[in-house]
Amino acid sequence: MQQEAEPRDAPLAIRRPLGMWTLIAITLGLAISQLGLVGVLQGVGIAAGKPLSLIVLAFVCAYLLAISYALSFAELSLMMPSSGGLSTYTEVALGNFPALLATFSGYVVVNIFGIPAELLLFDSVLREVGGLPFPPKVAALSLLLVLAYLNIRGTNVFAALQNGSTVIKVGLMLISGLAIFWAIPEAPAGGIGGPLPAQEAAAGAGFGVMIGLFFWCFVGAEFVCPMIGEVGNPQRAIPGGMLWGLTALAGLYGFYALGARALLPADVLVSSSYPHLEYARSAFGKIGALVLLLTAITATLGLINAVLAGVSRMLQGMAENGQALPCLAARHPRYGSPWVAILALTLTFSIPIVLMGEHPDTIMNLVLAASIAWLIAYVIAHIDLIVLRYRYPQTPRPFRSPGFPLPQLVGIGGMGYVIANSPTEALMLAGYVLGVVGVASALWTRFVMKCGLFAPEALHPDATGRNRRLDDGAAS
Repeated sequence: MQQEAEPRDAPLAIRRPLGMWTLIAITLGLAISQLGLVGVLQGVGIAAGKPLSLIVLAFVCAYLLAISYALSFAELSLMMPSSGGLSTYTEVALGNFPALLATFSGYVVVNIFGIPAELLLFDSVLREVGGLPFPPKVAALSLLLVLAYLNIRGTNVFAALQNGSTVIKVGLMLISGLAIFWAIPEAPAGGIGGPLPAQEAAAGAGFGVMIGLFFWCFVGAEFVCPMIGEVGNPQRAIPGGMLWGLTALAGLYGFYALGARALLPADVLVSSSYPHLEYARSAFGKIGALVLLLTAITATLGLINAVLAGVSRMLQGMAENGQALPCLAARHPRYGSPWVAILALTLTFSIPIVLMGEHPDTIMNLVLAASIAWLIAYVIAHIDLIVLRYRYPQTPRPFRSPGFPLPQLVGIGGMGYVIANSPTEALMLAGYVLGVVGVASALWTRFVMKCGLFAPEALHPDATGRNRRLDDGAAS
């Protein structure tokens, strides 16, 4: 009975099964996806006419931008441990309106388009490459429902699933990259399927678009931060999980990209709807389709599993701070998981799958637009850290970003450069999305939360668990 008398956060305080290896697995699980594989192969194909040194420079720039956001998130998460993630950091630094805008645009909106695209690509590969007799979209929806159930069961099940799938797909990526030592380069007549809209938009792309495509290899490491309440030794595990995870991604994707460049001509990489299948066939011959199927299953499983876990806890933390619907704060009475938030995300991801066509290329431009929103969220995180360093200089920080503020300023400048050099269609779509989210966030802040748009919260919570505004009378 004494467990029932614990405060609302007790399940997070009691259950700490996640270690650094699981956090590394989360980082790898999010970034190693079919969309990531297709994106890096497109980047290699588009850059095929450029010197190898320029391609490597673009890849290194993408990696360094990722390291910069990991350093900022590591300091922020340990300074303000909360399941709210970016929302919590931004409400203290800049106010509730920027917090809502950053979180919903950078995480919810991104995944509303990205997750259905990944699931539909998984569904297409399973049916067309594997020859499995499933009706369209059944495999996609079934996998989503199964992973939602397993996430509701709690972090023990989540960790086992994430670690297992990550080991498999890391091994497959490493073997695929090393295939350049035994495979004979081939020149297929053409790719499977027609060119994707995103590929056409990126034709003739410059250095900024190359960085943007490669940056997809490194997104999402900060998803470990909202799980800080379920992490053992977070001072070591949170920074280590992100930094080692991103470094491992650089190695894996680097080998994968070099292998593709050596084995496949540029026109196949750019024109194929399944360039990772072309690569698997070139590297492994007849068993290439089987290798791709296993890669697709583990890649999609790890991505969806990590997103359901990370974003649901962000929504839970926001609901506990009054920034989202109160029902999203509900925890499962037995497992302690944010079950309502998980179900809400599952429903949200299901709707585009049901409404869209069978082929995921119909939303590739939307995914590119969502990536711009993700970069904006990272820029806001950098600004948060700079503001809080000067506003709260004496606050204990178990981890401090080395070289401050250089990584943050480089990150802001580099991400701004990538955004400014994105395709016009993606910029327009991102503008529409951010406009709608911005209006909704402003209305919620003013009329539901009843506080100023840019009135920052106090760093430390009061007895009710709610943050206090630094200027209770401020209104913007």
